[in-house]
Amino acid sequence: MSTTKPEILFVSHKYPPATGGMEKQSYELIQGVSVLSKVHYLVYKKGKGSLLRFFWSLNKQILQLLKAHPGIQLIHFNDGLLAAVALFHRGYAHIKRAVTIHGLDVVFPLPYFQQHILPKFNRYDLIIAVSEATAQAAIARGIQPEKVQVINNGVDRQLAQQGLSRELLAQRYPVLQTGKPYMLTLGRPVKRKGFSWLLDKVWRDMPGDVLLLMVGPFQQRAPLSEKLLQLLPRSWRHLLSLFLGYPSDARAIRKLLRDPQLAPRLQHLGKVPLAELQALLAHASAFLMPNIEVPGDMEGFGLVCLEASLAGSLVLAARTEGICDAIRHQQNGLLLPSGDAQAWKAQLQQVFAAPAYYNQQRQAFQAYSAAHYSWEEMAQAYLVAFQGCCQPSLSASGAAARQAI
Repeated sequence: MSTTKPEILFVSHKYPPATGGMEKQSYELIQGVSVLSKVHYLVYKKGKGSLLRFFWSLNKQILQLLKAHPGIQLIHFNDGLLAAVALFHRGYAHIKRAVTIHGLDVVFPLPYFQQHILPKFNRYDLIIAVSEATAQAAIARGIQPEKVQVINNGVDRQLAQQGLSRELLAQRYPVLQTGKPYMLTLGRPVKRKGFSWLLDKVWRDMPGDVLLLMVGPFQQRAPLSEKLLQLLPRSWRHLLSLFLGYPSDARAIRKLLRDPQLAPRLQHLGKVPLAELQALLAHASAFLMPNIEVPGDMEGFGLVCLEASLAGSLVLAARTEGICDAIRHQQNGLLLPSGDAQAWKAQLQQVFAAPAYYNQQRQAFQAYSAAHYSWEEMAQAYLVAFQGCCQPSLSASGAAARQAI
């Protein structure tokens, strides 16, 4: 392949200071490719003006950057929402255009989006999916297979560094002062994460001497926005919750946290500092990601699984959607049937019964994750894809290879 490296303009509305998920991926992508090629970027940062204004002025800003930097050969939009907005813009049809799709931006169940917006993504020259599941979801909805490439997200290998001791953690979190073993969940309280399902269908039957700690953004009392959302018809509520990222599982979780059968061995810690999270993961008996299938939503990749594995947790995750790209069964975690309560109960019981064996497992799993995933490798893969996109013959050969798979 030619070593010619294209000049790239990155466009993203998911960018630090927010951390995690798409924000982290967007940041690491831009930083990683900037080491390898000449880049420019147009990003929205929270607290730096209105997001609506960012979208409203997006076309004007892109045209200004293209005029100022005539060497730009490719524009990359970092999710389907931006891609949809850019479909209505004009002025840079001569520039190669690429978009990364993450999952929800493909399966979002608004009929107008599915019927009239998503098919137009074929106007893009390159469509990068973060997982095979996301790629297949896009192709099933009419995206041309030859334009789709799968590039998995990376992970920060520094998470493998030793963190705080269990004793220091107990000083910060009194619930750990009993010395009881614990398992951990992490993430936003949205339906697809399966948290309320786990509590109600699985954790009720777990031993009383094991704790479940939940970490992530969570409000112990329902905010006004959530109360107002409950007044809407179910179909509207579902669409708005998906589009705005509202905590669709929070109401059910609050109820379960008050359940007298669960409350003594369950606690939601809310958001915690990164160093403490790293230590909580490292000392947990297991990290649980019990995703369930929710119509119109999907887990595009499952980055949090990789982060937990790098931190030293034994990862037990649902065998569904993009999680299967992040976790390879028996290599860097254990995949369990999604929504199968009996399978989850049986596996958790095995972890409780053989802690020494599963401690060895998690160490081997951690080593696999460190060896096979990194942000640097992701950035290199993107640059290769961009080079192919800007060189039609190479892009065509890559498309033929995908069709042969």
